[in-house]
Amino acid sequence: MFLRLLIAMAVICLPLLAPGQEKLSVHWEELTGPDFPKAIEQSQGTCVLPFGILEKHGAHLPLGTDLLDVRHAALHAAEREYAVVFPEYYFGQIFEARHQPGTVAYSAHLQLELLQETTDEMGRNGCKKIVIVNGHGGNEHLLPFFAQSQLEKPRAYVVYVFDQRKPATGGPEVKDSLDMHAGESETSKMMIARPDLVHQDRAQSQSGRDQHRVNLPEGVYTGIWWYARFPNHYSGDGSLATRELGNFQMDWWIAEIAKVIGAVKADQTSLRLQNEFYEKAQRPLDTQQ
Repeated sequence: MFLRLLIAMAVICLPLLAPGQEKLSVHWEELTGPDFPKAIEQSQGTCVLPFGILEKHGAHLPLGTDLLDVRHAALHAAEREYAVVFPEYYFGQIFEARHQPGTVAYSAHLQLELLQETTDEMGRNGCKKIVIVNGHGGNEHLLPFFAQSQLEKPRAYVVYVFDQRKPATGGPEVKDSLDMHAGESETSKMMIARPDLVHQDRAQSQSGRDQHRVNLPEGVYTGIWWYARFPNHYSGDGSLATRELGNFQMDWWIAEIAKVIGAVKADQTSLRLQNEFYEKAQRPLDTQQ
């Protein structure tokens, strides 16, 4: 009886395919030339760009933590709600970690140009709806700006940005109130995505405490804020991490990304309004006032 229940649950969790529809890889790079058009059709032109980075994550996590985590979540989400997932992408904003070994920080203009050319090429290959899933806090300003900049000139696709990486409530209690970078939550999720790369015994070898080295009024921003607070590029205490917390947060993330993919597939309005905007932007004096 228990075995039957497990089999039934497994069947329910499998992605639903239309009659006669073959199961295709969600990995862009694994598809053959003849299979790629089929994948685009099956995904309804919906493609996912998981966006990571290469930077230090304390002394206990790999440099590619954000990249590894976001790809794990995006690929599993695309298995639930079919979409084509773009290969590893780590060309984002990480100037604040240039003092740490292994950081790869591309110039600001290259970040934007490369991202634009990447989405343009995705669009040229049939991706009419491109979901950028952010896995790195340092991209929180870059990606909304990039999405807004798509209104500069006509595009044949729409860019969507999804930037939530952990639930606000529920699940096992997060013990560390700081928990911002390589801390309890991020270490827990890596225990699920790549447990072989987690060195939890090193988590307390460097301090992840807030150094409070600059004190400015609320609402005042300066680019050195992160280095002023966390010079070790570590915020929190990764030694508190657990697989239980990692499972809860990763399962939540995968489910949320799958819901986003489904909502984007169903969105028949954004591209129409975007094209309407482009048309009106050519003749602003004709816009009814």
